[in-house]
Amino acid sequence: MVITLTEKAAAKVKKAFGENEMPEGACLRVGVKGGGCSGFSYTLDVAKSPADDDEAFDSSGVKIICDPKSYLYLNGTEVDYDDKLLGGGFVFNNPNAKARCGCGASFRT
Repeated sequence: MVITLTEKAAAKVKKAFGENEMPEGACLRVGVKGGGCSGFSYTLDVAKSPADDDEAFDSSGVKIICDPKSYLYLNGTEVDYDDKLLGGGFVFNNPNAKARCGCGASFRT
């Protein structure tokens, strides 16, 4: 399985990359870290290139990378973007999450 972006999320990432003059080949790093209301928090970052052990995917014209440990929790996840004034931003539709906090920023497996 893979990690994917919806068209809306990909457009936001491409816009941010362009506005911040990211180098050609820049990648969106998707990951998890311990913490948050439910145990794990989602992370998004930018990298110039993947690390040797990263999982790499292309979704809607954006190169996505993920470290092996995070991939265990994110395999099959779709990242969307919500324009809501309150609680908007990137939304993780993670089939591995057994429970999530009310704001959707953290989850438990």
